Amino acid sequence: MATGRGRPSRHRLLGQQEPRGPYHGGGTACGRTGAAAGCSGASRFRRPSGPAGGVRVARKGRGVKSSAGDTALKQYAQGSPYWDKSFSNCSVYLDRMPSEILLKIFSYLDAISLLCTGCVNRRFYHLANDNFIWVRIYATAFSPKRSNWKVNSVEETAVSVSLLSVEDKEAGYWKKTYITKQITSVKAALTQVLKPVSPYTGLPVKIKEALRLSGLGWGIILKEKNGREYIIPHVDFSLNDTSVTVVWYGKNWPCLATLITLNLCGMTPVFMDRYKAYAKHGPRWHSLIAKYDLRHLNESTMIGCDRLIRIFSLDPGLVVGVWKKEEELAFVMANLHFHHLVERSTLGSATVPYELPPHVPFLDDNPEYGLHGYQLHIDMHGGGVFFLCSTFRNLFTMKGCIEDGYVKFTVINFKNSREHLPLIGKIGLAWRTNIFDTFIESCSVMDVTLLDEHRKPFWCLSSAVHMKPAACPSDGPHFLGQTFYVDYNDVEGRVHAELVWIEETEEYFIVNLVLYLSVAKINHWFGTKY
Repeated sequence: MATGRGRPSRHRLLGQQEPRGPYHGGGTACGRTGAAAGCSGASRFRRPSGPAGGVRVARKGRGVKSSAGDTALKQYAQGSPYWDKSFSNCSVYLDRMPSEILLKIFSYLDAISLLCTGCVNRRFYHLANDNFIWVRIYATAFSPKRSNWKVNSVEETAVSVSLLSVEDKEAGYWKKTYITKQITSVKAALTQVLKPVSPYTGLPVKIKEALRLSGLGWGIILKEKNGREYIIPHVDFSLNDTSVTVVWYGKNWPCLATLITLNLCGMTPVFMDRYKAYAKHGPRWHSLIAKYDLRHLNESTMIGCDRLIRIFSLDPGLVVGVWKKEEELAFVMANLHFHHLVERSTLGSATVPYELPPHVPFLDDNPEYGLHGYQLHIDMHGGGVFFLCSTFRNLFTMKGCIEDGYVKFTVINFKNSREHLPLIGKIGLAWRTNIFDTFIESCSVMDVTLLDEHRKPFWCLSSAVHMKPAACPSDGPHFLGQTFYVDYNDVEGRVHAELVWIEETEEYFIVNLVLYLSVAKINHWFGTKY
């Protein structure tokens, strides 16, 4: 009935990493485009310095060059400290230039640079919204393909758009139009990529391609009691069979005592070209995935500890590590199931999470016979090593197996020793920071994917769990070894597993695995009245 055993993870940590320098708390100073666009690095825009007589600007061809400005701009792009030092001695300010000259300069910028420039001050914001600049960018990106050999230049294509349609529109119209069409095109491409579904898990098979296409990353927003926010992009993430594990760590975390909430968001580049690498520090859209109350970090949510840290589990799927000595943040880990992951990470807003389309109930031909033909895929892993990877098919339960508002699915039975499964390797949840790299015993991440009889994902979860010694023996058979329990529950169901430690072989065996599905969830899914 069960297939597969524990094995090492095939997907190691990917190379998409954010800079590991100190975190900055400039979240609130970071400009946003629209309701949910974030800008990284825009608040550090500086004005180039030059000689006392000013910067000589000479027109050569189609470019704009300056005798003293080129070096400064190159050093700014590389993050050179020269830029900050020369700012105090700057004798020429860009915002003192006439608007006509600034508009001419802005016309040579790309879309990302224009958005960042608009975050400098109010005047730059209005100038960077100029319709004539944005209609040229729009025409460049979305000019129609021609079948003849004669191809008009970008300027001719832009002129082909009626000047009246530019002049009659309010400022920023073509910027909004361009951004909207960019997002629509990326969403359409993602929809096509996510269509193929694996019969093995019922999930999209091209998750990695979808992540690459969208440039998707994740970030956390820490909010203090005084309203100040810290936006921190992820440091690393790793792909598992049915989930992704995202981690944040660093040295300069804000004081934990002043924090009240943590928001987990998907972060997608505003402008994405599927054929080019995305700008890591460009403006991004934020899509809220979940909100967490950091005041719930107490004994009831603690799942493990070692000599350095304590770890806490907050639903859904968040693990927070706290230093024992300083009582400050050490790391944050988010476990995200693949089911609707791309939609939740890209289609929400900065304040409102993505809502699934209204569910149309499936027709249950035999409601009196209970549930049948279900399939369960379960993984247990920690830090790139899989302890369990198994699939159970043809699961069923009768209508009479309803207890306290839950329908009981027995996956592994006490009495059938052929169903008992071993966990491979030493069980533990790996964690790391800039300095330490270790793991906490008896903890792991559990991924559950339950498919209904139509092979549609019915219940999916990814969460950290821990093994706790059984206080008293269960009602089933007695085994020669210590018994441990692993439990998980949310509003849609519960998971209960019993494990036995076999001293001779030094491994754990799962001797009992039961799922409890909420009757309310089943009635909503099938339109029944259990």
